[in-house]
Amino acid sequence: MHSNPFARHAQQVLTVAQGKAHHQYGPGADPSIARSWLRCLEDYHLDPAQAVAPTVLEHARVLESRERLQQVLTIAGGEMNSLHQQLSGGNAVLLTDARGVILNCVTEPGERRIFERAGLWLGADWSEAREGTNGIGTCLVERQSVTIHRDEHFRGRHTGLTCSASPVFDPHGDLLAVLDVSSARHDVSRQSQFHTMALVNLSAKMIESSYFLRHFDDQWLLRFHLQAGSVGLFSEGLLAFDGEGRVRALNQSALNLLSLGRADVIGQPVEALFDCSLDELMGRASPDAATSWPLRTRDGRGFFALLRGQTRPALKILPAPIVSKPVSKPAPSGICLGDPSLQSALRRAVKVFERDVPLLINGETGSGKEAFAKAVHHASQRAEKPFVALNCAAIPESLIESELFGYRGGSFTGARKEGMRGKLQQADGGTLFLDEIGDMPVALQTRLLRVLEDRLVVPIGGEPQPVDVRIISATHRHLLGRVEDGSFREDLYYRLNGLEIALPPLRERSDKSQLLDFLLEEEAGGHPVVLDAEARLALLDFHWPGNVRQMRNVLRTLAALCEDNQIVLADLPSLVRHGSLQTPTTAEQTDSPLDDAERSALLATLEAQRWHMTHAAKELGVSRNTLYRKLRKHGISR
Repeated sequence: MHSNPFARHAQQVLTVAQGKAHHQYGPGADPSIARSWLRCLEDYHLDPAQAVAPTVLEHARVLESRERLQQVLTIAGGEMNSLHQQLSGGNAVLLTDARGVILNCVTEPGERRIFERAGLWLGADWSEAREGTNGIGTCLVERQSVTIHRDEHFRGRHTGLTCSASPVFDPHGDLLAVLDVSSARHDVSRQSQFHTMALVNLSAKMIESSYFLRHFDDQWLLRFHLQAGSVGLFSEGLLAFDGEGRVRALNQSALNLLSLGRADVIGQPVEALFDCSLDELMGRASPDAATSWPLRTRDGRGFFALLRGQTRPALKILPAPIVSKPVSKPAPSGICLGDPSLQSALRRAVKVFERDVPLLINGETGSGKEAFAKAVHHASQRAEKPFVALNCAAIPESLIESELFGYRGGSFTGARKEGMRGKLQQADGGTLFLDEIGDMPVALQTRLLRVLEDRLVVPIGGEPQPVDVRIISATHRHLLGRVEDGSFREDLYYRLNGLEIALPPLRERSDKSQLLDFLLEEEAGGHPVVLDAEARLALLDFHWPGNVRQMRNVLRTLAALCEDNQIVLADLPSLVRHGSLQTPTTAEQTDSPLDDAERSALLATLEAQRWHMTHAAKELGVSRNTLYRKLRKHGISR
């Protein structure tokens, strides 16, 4: 009777939502899904069989939403990339605002169309009232983590998706955003989402904590936990208070630790919570608080705490510290320069950067291109000026022009009347870092070239304005190949390539051991974590196809989960433990003399033709497509 799959799904929704069927397993088993289906029918009057396209906000409103949550997007960007790196293929990592509008999406470029066909567009409204039961919308309503698996979705057109979403709250307990991982793969089981959901929850908490710390950067901020070793980790309690000692905000962990409700604490003197005077407490403050000390509540419960703020002389000294372990606030992405070639590259880069020579950084994905660019900026005379980053591959083509150049108020329908400053103007006096420059649309390449030549930026609908900005760009692509196929302007390539810096992949770095210790210390929040000898050897022997980013992600998880401050071989992910992603060396790649001869001929011709692909292909008597295919086959890159 119900041959149409949408109609069959609609009948199932109606049956469960009306209470005519109760299943121990399946979509009706989860009360939150049953509640959501009922809301969709009775409150939103949605039709589960109707295949309507998602509502997408107009260009100006998406830009406005992104600017309003700019700090969140900046914090979340790194976490989203890290999360995507930890997941297998076929996943999109999404961030929405508190209305359910998608503001950022991280996915593999080749998979982007799959998710766009599913309606996961930048600016798409995935609130429950628009799209029915789904990870983002239902998370917003339930205010808790949810996984919506395939036919648990309300609309039949979404039953090919599996979504795991976690809320991100602001310091006042209001919904700030939703972090979601969506998969369009058909082989995803609900059980397999447990691991994904755990990673999403962890990333959402990291975003929450980082936002809290930045939001109250100018206030006194108390960080505390029952265990000294947990101060500085994402499970810590965070409490901000003003100069008069009145509580301004707390995170949920702080409320849980204090066993209090938010309304009972906000506006109250901090002295009413803890067994010490305000002056005694402030006497412990430090701009870079790094030592935890014992602190008791009025009802006698003990915590370990540190206080970030301007140092004040104490009237009375608290008891001597029992625990003195280095606890640092989340540090900005650092860079380890133990490799002599990296040290030399940084010295050369800073030298030419000071003379206003543009830098082009080449390197595999995850090799630390942005960290290197920041190191150059901070080592230069522009260190106190803005460092503004723009990922040309992460922003849809329809938005990148507005993001880069800005626009004048009223320049197009829906534009904000006060307009918006673009990244070029935000970086005025400082540095603009253009990541994945190879993915910049050709039309914008022309405009960027004009800015570099004239030192004038023209916002959309506006007049030319002078700008003093130095450019560092980066790519993991072979830009000369893109010049040859017409997708990148040759004149812009030579304008950006004042000095080309090639960052080595992690597997080729001589400071891998030093980098391992550097990243582990950062991810452990300053707490002592010991690496077992076997675990260390396995980590150092692993090929790290995701480079520094992948190593950081693995160490972050290990530091969060390790017992007794020790990491042993059994704690490592199976891929790292067994080295199954290791890539054979060149000598091991083939035992075929014919393949060896072909590889040698390719390399000799490329060197002779100075890696000019068109000339090399002509010399070898093959098309450029065939040449590129053979380069991939033999693992040859410049």
